[in-house]
Amino acid sequence: MTDVVDSDELLRRIQRARACAAEEERTWRSRSEELDATDPQGARDATVRRMSYEAVLTVLDEILTPGKRTAQG
Repeated sequence: MTDVVDSDELLRRIQRARACAAEEERTWRSRSEELDATDPQGARDATVRRMSYEAVLTVLDEILTPGKRTAQG
């Protein structure tokens, strides 16, 4: 990818990525809760995926609003 993008477009792309990661995190959280009683291994796998998306959200939040999570504790 060799497209040159301005800062506004870069910000929009990061915001879209954050929204996508947030939706995936919610999906995997729900899936983990659904599988908890019937499929423990599936629930663990879903939890790992949820945690991965939480990590992505943390990084994107820090890019979009530096220091926000640190200030929240």
